Amino acid sequence: MKIMKAILSGPALFVLSAPAIFAQSATTNETPQTIHRRKENQQDRIAQGVQSGQLTAGETKNLETKEAGLNKEERTMRSEDDGHLTAADRAKLNNQRNRLSNQIYDDTTTQQCNAMGRVKSANAKKISRTASLRESKAAN
Repeated sequence: MKIMKAILSGPALFVLSAPAIFAQSATTNETPQTIHRRKENQQDRIAQGVQSGQLTAGETKNLETKEAGLNKEERTMRSEDDGHLTAADRAKLNNQRNRLSNQIYDDTTTQQCNAMGRVKSANAKKISRTASLRESKAAN
């Protein structure tokens, strides 16, 4: 009876753990594609801001410079680890891309508000961002 349990528990354990094993490898394989997709998305958002007139030349230059700096930092991180990003590197880049994404939003929204004459203070970006955060919290 004990032999039968041992024989049956081995394959059962494998069957139950297989989805976790495959899910882990799928996540690791998708990470470079996700990073690439996010870069493209942010570049598209900057281009849309320029095209619509929501970004000034100075704001565009600033955003593009920061984007180039992030790309250079990513290349450096990859070169230090044989072409791969460590989990810590990915987390750091993700946080930096989040900040850049917020800045893209702030810059496009501030320009739009200024064009409508709604916001004219030196802290227009902070006011705009705070208002949008309040609206999103109220919606939830």
